[in-house]
Amino acid sequence: MDPLSDVLSLLKPRSYIAGGFDVGGEWSVRFGQHDGIKCYAVVSGECWLSVEGVPHAVRLQAGDCFLLPHGRPFRLASDLTLTPVDALTILATARRRGGIALINGGGCCIVGGHFAFTGNHAGILLEVLPPIVHLQKESDKAAMRWSLERMRQELLDPQPGSALVAQHIAHMMMVQALRLHLAQGVSGGVGWLFALADKQMSAAITAMHESPGHHWTLQNLAEHVGMSRSIFALKFKKTVGTSPMEYLTRWRMLLAGDRLTNSSDPLSVIALSLGYESESAFSTAFKRVMGRSPRQFSRSQNAKTTSQSERQIERVGLEPVAG
Repeated sequence: MDPLSDVLSLLKPRSYIAGGFDVGGEWSVRFGQHDGIKCYAVVSGECWLSVEGVPHAVRLQAGDCFLLPHGRPFRLASDLTLTPVDALTILATARRRGGIALINGGGCCIVGGHFAFTGNHAGILLEVLPPIVHLQKESDKAAMRWSLERMRQELLDPQPGSALVAQHIAHMMMVQALRLHLAQGVSGGVGWLFALADKQMSAAITAMHESPGHHWTLQNLAEHVGMSRSIFALKFKKTVGTSPMEYLTRWRMLLAGDRLTNSSDPLSVIALSLGYESESAFSTAFKRVMGRSPRQFSRSQNAKTTSQSERQIERVGLEPVAG
C-alpha cells in the first residue's frame, strides 16, 4: 500500500456516525468538542463555519467539503451573529427523512461522517493537518460530486444496507478529501503528509513503508531516490521534521504496537519482521519510542480494549443519532 493508506489502515478509522441535516431560515448550531475527525460536505445551499481558536470564519458553498481534525468545538450558521443552539438538543428533536434531520428544511443540506480511530497514535495523522481543511476548488468539487449525491440518496431514501453504504461513502469522502488536500501542494507545512507531495521524499517514505524490515541505511535510501547522502538527509529533515532513520524507527514501532495489540505473534517474530536481529535490541527501541516495554504496552492495550468494549455495551441505544 501507499503511505497514506498505510497510516489510515493502522489507525483503523471507524465511521460511527454517517448522516446529515437540512436546515432553512435563519439558524446557528453549535457542535461540541469531539474525538477523531469530522468530514462533511455541503450538498446544497451555503452557510458559515466557525471553529474555536481559528480567527476567521469560512464561507461554505454547495459542493464544498471540509475536514475538522483537531476536535475543537465549532459552529455552522446562516448568520454567525445569531445565538447558537446546541446541536445535540436540536438534532435529537428534529423531524427526519431517512438519515437526514430536517430543521425548517429547504435551505442548507450538509452530509458527512464522524470518524473515531480505533488504532493508537491518531496524532500521526491529525497533528499534520490544519484545524480546517477546506476544499472549494471546482476540480475538487467535481471529484467529490458522485460521493455527495450517492450519500444524499442513501440517507434520504434508505434501502436495505443503506446505513453501511453511507458509512463506506463517508469513509471514501474522508480519504478523497485528504488526497485532494495533499494534491494542493500546501506549502510551508512540515510532516510526512506534506512530504508525500515531493516526488523524492514520497519515494523514500513509500520504500520504508513497503519494506519496514529491510536493513535500510541513510546511504541506500538516498541512492533509492537518486540523491546524495548529505542532500537527502537535509531535505528529509526539513520536509518531514525528523531524520530518515528516526522516521523509520517510529514507523516500525507503530507497526509493532499494532501487532502486539491485534495479533498473537510472539515478540521474537515481530522483532525479526521489522529488521531487528535480537529481541533485546527491538525492546530497547520500542521502549525509547513508545515509552514502555513491549509487554507493558501489550498489557495496557488489552486492558484499554476491554474497558472500551464494556463502555460501548453500556452506551448501546444511548448515542444521539447526529453529531
